[in-house]
Amino acid sequence: MKTPTESKSSRSTRASTGRRGPYPSVTVDGRGRVLSCNDRAGALLDRVRAGALLSDVAPSWLAEAHADALRPAAGDGRDPVAVARGRIGEATVDAFPSRTADGAVAWWLVDDSDLRNVRDELDVERNRSRVLQEISGELLASLNVDRCMEVTARMAAQHLADAAVIVGVKAGRLYPVTRCVTGGPVEQERIAVDPDSMPGLPEALAGFPPVPSRWIDPALVPEWAVPRQFTQDGARIGSVVVVPLPGHGVPAGAIVLLRQSEEAAFTQAEEAFARLFAARAGVALSAARIYAEQSHITDVLMRELLPPVLKSVHGIDFSGRYRAATASERIGGDFYDVHPAAGEDGETFAVLGDVCGKGLEAAVLTGKIRNTIEALLPFAADHLKLLTLLNNALLSSHHTRFATLALASVRREGNRLRLRVSSAGHPTPLILRADGRVEAARTKGVLIGALPTDRLKVTTAAVELAPGETCLFYSDGITEARGGPLGDTLFGEERLRQTLSECAGLPAEAVTERVQMVATQWADGRPHDDLALLSITAPRRNHLAAVDGHTRGRFTS
Repeated sequence: MKTPTESKSSRSTRASTGRRGPYPSVTVDGRGRVLSCNDRAGALLDRVRAGALLSDVAPSWLAEAHADALRPAAGDGRDPVAVARGRIGEATVDAFPSRTADGAVAWWLVDDSDLRNVRDELDVERNRSRVLQEISGELLASLNVDRCMEVTARMAAQHLADAAVIVGVKAGRLYPVTRCVTGGPVEQERIAVDPDSMPGLPEALAGFPPVPSRWIDPALVPEWAVPRQFTQDGARIGSVVVVPLPGHGVPAGAIVLLRQSEEAAFTQAEEAFARLFAARAGVALSAARIYAEQSHITDVLMRELLPPVLKSVHGIDFSGRYRAATASERIGGDFYDVHPAAGEDGETFAVLGDVCGKGLEAAVLTGKIRNTIEALLPFAADHLKLLTLLNNALLSSHHTRFATLALASVRREGNRLRLRVSSAGHPTPLILRADGRVEAARTKGVLIGALPTDRLKVTTAAVELAPGETCLFYSDGITEARGGPLGDTLFGEERLRQTLSECAGLPAEAVTERVQMVATQWADGRPHDDLALLSITAPRRNHLAAVDGHTRGRFTS
């Protein structure tokens, strides 16, 4: 029943609160007595009723806010308290006041628990996005597999669990395993493990979706999958998650997450985040592993394509030098090889070649020619026969490139070397005599892989080297190097002869080093072709007899 003194405005305000209003509402007069409340307010404040003092049925913070809201009602035009906040039970409530003309205040109570939960979830998602961005940045900064596994284990232990174990792709009989506890060091080793001993691991390594953590019994986790520091204080595994690391078409391994407390089990949201984390880490690990495999393949092939390191063979000094056309490339179209004779009385076979072109494509044909020459070594005594067979092989190949070659069959006779030298379209080998004179070997021929075999002509020259004398093979990259004041002058054969003449009496290694240095300085960083040198030198040393005084012994200086 309405009191006679109630104003029309007050009645209107309480009517607007309605028993079925959208939010809990309590109308309180200037003396702090409840005038009305709706059903939602009754559900939130179980003791609230009309006529009761607000301080008796509501939390103290709301009664204090009501008193504060009444103070400025002195006609100064200022609004009362805009909003008050406090807890009612388990809920956090925002109280919004609305003044009436007769001095009463209608309090609208808004439970912001849902908003707070949304904000908390948003903060969690922002933090997870930051973690994903952080791991992407750290992992993409390295293409080293061990480094990527270390970063993945450390960040997983920091953000996802109390400990993390990364199981990589099996190599032979061993699995790379990386372990880490939160705030602890990273352990890395390669061990022989049985994936079936770890629940969920075989499926993860095969790339299948992860097994829910509630299906995995922590007691079944094998000892190898637990970091040493994880159980030092007697802690027990409370929950486990095993997540695959997806890679580029094939799995990159698996990640095992461990928690100590049984109460802190992994939630569905945490497992979903672990899968997102694993997806980022898996891509990085897969990229690093692919890079490592390709790098290994490249190194193996590179070793076969690079010219070998030469040394003395049967008392004959050999030295080779090679420089690719560009600093970024290690291989190209020039090559040299030395194939030792079976015994000291046999002929050692040496070859220097130049394939048309530069770079990787030329190097591929270089490798084929080198392998073919090695297969044709039984015919090395007959240079024309060997070149004929090699020419046939190149003509029948899908390659359209040609090559030039310089060949030498070398035998030591006492202190002298006897050479049979042939050139197939290659720059003529030069002979450096002991007195500094430079001669050209009298050999000529046509290039290989361009003309039919019946047009292949080769002239072989006989050369004899006294102690300290050298036969130098070189590619046209030496003579065609451009330099000089204007950078357009060829190094040329005459300048090569002069440089070689200054090397009289030097050992093979010093000759090639000197010639390459001068030619490189002439080019002075300008573009040039591949540079290759091969020197054959009769050493200044004597042959000693063996201990028995009859058989041949080693060569000494």
